[in-house]
Amino acid sequence: MDLPTRDGDGYLTDMSAWTPEIARAMAEADSYELSDEKWEQILKARQYYEEFGSVPPIRKFAKYLEKDQKELFGLWMTGPMKPITKYGGLPKPTGCV
Repeated sequence: MDLPTRDGDGYLTDMSAWTPEIARAMAEADSYELSDEKWEQILKARQYYEEFGSVPPIRKFAKYLEKDQKELFGLWMTGPMKPITKYGGLPKPTGCV
């Protein structure tokens, strides 16, 4: 599968190009594994974005998921919002990620 154009950080340059297949291909190209739980959080972030028109800060997103922030960091092994937004085809998070 040909991936759409991505910027230097690996984010899609055109958000409308996102599909679940493209997200999985991007993760594969980055040698990044998306478990079912990670995938669920990516879809929740997209839902949040559609609802509120912005990428949530980690505190708000953890609350939105009804999960503890530590749990999210443990799952993603990094600042969770970066891979969530990247593979979710969303804008880069601002502020503290």
